[in-house]
Amino acid sequence: MRPLRYSINVALDGCVDHLAGIPDAEIHAHAAQLIARADALLFGRTVYRMMEEAWRPPASDGMPEWTRPFARTIDAAKKYVVSSTLGSVDWNAELLTGDLRAEVERLKAMPGEGLYTAGVTLATALAGWGLIDEYTFVVHPRVVGRGPRLFDGLAGPLDLELVDRVAFASGVIAETYVPKG
Repeated sequence: MRPLRYSINVALDGCVDHLAGIPDAEIHAHAAQLIARADALLFGRTVYRMMEEAWRPPASDGMPEWTRPFARTIDAAKKYVVSSTLGSVDWNAELLTGDLRAEVERLKAMPGEGLYTAGVTLATALAGWGLIDEYTFVVHPRVVGRGPRLFDGLAGPLDLELVDRVAFASGVIAETYVPKG
């Protein structure tokens, strides 16, 4: 069974606005490594569109050189997109429109190295069903005071165990957890 890994940038106050982070070469290299551990990416509509707009060539061609490894990794990855409003997707992507839980369980049951997901709404549903096997929170030393919050509306607590911690020169810390038990 493939593990489902989740990663997100988050401010100290729990804000997960993608514009609130502090991007640099070290953090992008770390993100590329996380994504490269997966056979496929699982995105909701919003994250898929945001990633496509930023990282699909030729859009990524104008990005700084230090973002290129991340851009190449995400561009090449197989993507599954969860949406009830999109009619179609491309960019090496397949649209998932059926029962979300059943579709993710089917993807996890396939052989391989793993799946990777990001975002807010989709991740909250997946976490609530106990389908996420690893959580990486990339914590930025910033208080934002606005925007979507991490796991807002989750029905119950997630008990997690810290398994890895990486500190970056910028003060950003990536903490990886697995569910307890």
